[in-house]
Amino acid sequence: MILLKHATIVNNDGVVKSDVLIEDGIIKRICQKIEQPIATVIDCDGKAVFPGFIDMHTHLRDPGQTHKEDIESGSLAALYGGFTTVCCMPNTTPPLDNADLMRYVREKSDKANNAEVLPIGCVTIGQKSEQLCDFEAMKAAGAIALSDDGVPVSDGALMLEAIKLAKELKLPILSHSEDKSISAGGVVNAGINSEKAGLKGIPRTAESAAVARDVLLAEEAKTAIHICHVSTTESVDIIRAAKKRGVHVTCETCPHYFAATDDEILSLNTNAKINPPLRTDKDVEAIIEGIKDGTIDVIATDHAPHHADEKSKDIAHAPFGSVGLETAFSLAYTHLVRTGQISLSDLSRLMSYTPSRILGLKDRGRIEEGARADIAIIDLDAEYVVDVNKLRSKSKNSLFDGWTVKGKIIQVIAKGEIKL
Repeated sequence: MILLKHATIVNNDGVVKSDVLIEDGIIKRICQKIEQPIATVIDCDGKAVFPGFIDMHTHLRDPGQTHKEDIESGSLAALYGGFTTVCCMPNTTPPLDNADLMRYVREKSDKANNAEVLPIGCVTIGQKSEQLCDFEAMKAAGAIALSDDGVPVSDGALMLEAIKLAKELKLPILSHSEDKSISAGGVVNAGINSEKAGLKGIPRTAESAAVARDVLLAEEAKTAIHICHVSTTESVDIIRAAKKRGVHVTCETCPHYFAATDDEILSLNTNAKINPPLRTDKDVEAIIEGIKDGTIDVIATDHAPHHADEKSKDIAHAPFGSVGLETAFSLAYTHLVRTGQISLSDLSRLMSYTPSRILGLKDRGRIEEGARADIAIIDLDAEYVVDVNKLRSKSKNSLFDGWTVKGKIIQVIAKGEIKL
């Protein structure tokens, strides 16, 4: 039994101060004053108490590339970022394209007993855009959603078939919207900075054209689709217009798309090589506006760990990606809340409530009586410098190494257990 005293509870619809009693993994009672002598008491005075964050987009490299990350190390890193649930993308080795691998992820998550790891199954076998996976079997084995993230479904007819079948099974499809024929060979955003750096650029239409296709397919099928890691002005405009037409489209962005620009590539820092790539000031403004007006529904991490040997290659040959689980909240709080762009409740909605609803995880995402006790306790006044040597992730490839941020995770409760 755990008793949170003087908790400033930050839910998606407001902030209240109250005590919170947790028993048997569940939030049993919330009221102004609770006395429970036998409980473990945590004094939350002066701290913000959020529902545990839910990351819809994490790469844990397990199976097959566990020198970069694995389910145990990644789920521990998640806790240090305030995440109590993470959804792992299926572009592993081999890809997560069958029921046995869904069970593998679930069993390793249970054994690690950190943040809960929920597997995302592939849309197509081997991510080859040739044949659909057995969605029903993967769902029965624990798949929370479907995606061919990293290797998008190139066949439009097959994608349409997939979203129709996923609708029947009530499985969300998370679309990596990229036209590989347009982006092929590119390493950074195409523009002035790619020319200055002497690097082949990725045209912004590689993303926006694919977003338009997937939105139109969802509209035709009269079903939902979720667009991953939105980074361009055009993508935001397409999704905003689709929502106004009544298309059931949701989308996410990541901290690097509202906190950084492609100026970062001028130093040839391989940790600034991300896919989709870092964009321009104009795009950052559009992403922030999309967050503010509700076009963008979720902040995810796209946590992409890589070994130092790989990231030490030149930028043209280093892999795409930056780790992000342990810095996502602080970056969002620093760059969105402290700048007055959004409220604390908005951030709770973006990182906890809406992800829970898109994924059908209705037992979490809010601090309320009857909900699962997933909670992050945060000191919003604590300032710190991101230091990759202190990250719990196996990989240290953070774009934000050396950045000063505010908002530090102090304690985390997951399934009613104190983890940190």
